[in-house]
Amino acid sequence: MTDRPSSDTRPPGRDPLTAPLTFRDDLLKDQVVLVSGAGSGIGKAIAIQCARLGAKLAICGRKPEKLEATAAILRDVGAEVLVRPTTIRDAEDVGRLHEEVWARFGRLDHLVNNAGGQFPQAAIDYSVKGWNAVIDTNLNGTWYMMQAAARGWRDRGLPGSIVNIVTVIWRGMPGVAHTCAARAGVIYLSKTVAIEWAPLNIRINCVAPGTIATEGMDVYSDEARRDLPRSNLMQRFGDATDVADAVSYLIGPSGAFVTGEVVVVDGGNQVWGDQWTIPRPDYFRAD
Repeated sequence: MTDRPSSDTRPPGRDPLTAPLTFRDDLLKDQVVLVSGAGSGIGKAIAIQCARLGAKLAICGRKPEKLEATAAILRDVGAEVLVRPTTIRDAEDVGRLHEEVWARFGRLDHLVNNAGGQFPQAAIDYSVKGWNAVIDTNLNGTWYMMQAAARGWRDRGLPGSIVNIVTVIWRGMPGVAHTCAARAGVIYLSKTVAIEWAPLNIRINCVAPGTIATEGMDVYSDEARRDLPRSNLMQRFGDATDVADAVSYLIGPSGAFVTGEVVVVDGGNQVWGDQWTIPRPDYFRAD
């Protein structure tokens, strides 16, 4: 019998700062990448990898202290960094963010929409406020960022690319129905505007992470963290570097002929396994 791979509740994963680079270290030299939600987790890993690949970074998020901690790492790598605390649910604030990026760098090459949030709860118990908060951040906030970037490129006659971090929605994810609804909206919004914005030379793609070992897992119950690694064919957590590599593929020359697509980084969850983020009811347990 083959032993099942180890599945600690949240293994540390690779350090984005020291993990071997999959791509050459000048892949994004002098390009400007705007990453939302860069203060922690996947967004932080994406920003670090872009910096290691030679990019200049604009990073935004809700918590200034976390952004400054990320910025210190990026500067140590040698990147020029703009830190801009931003509420992406506020379209006017998003507009000001993009104006500051253009004023500081004179260009924007890539937007990575990573910011978002959710809380695990049975959908039947959502309050109106809780539902609206997740939809407003994960769907509306992503849209405001996309539209502001596209208008900046259109008005200057320049190309651009957008990568939206979504989630693996195809088999459902009990406990986070609100984020599944929002991220499904982002996926099909992305596919639609990939068509509309193709004449503007703007590419839009999504990356859908599965069970990734970051501090984002801390909002889930012990049972969920124990069982989530078993929800994919690899029987383990992925790490933030797996997602950062997918983003680098899409924004680099390797992704030049890819648009309107979703790259799934989930260890095979979408073809096998259920992601329960709340305790599984007895109804679904084997006798």
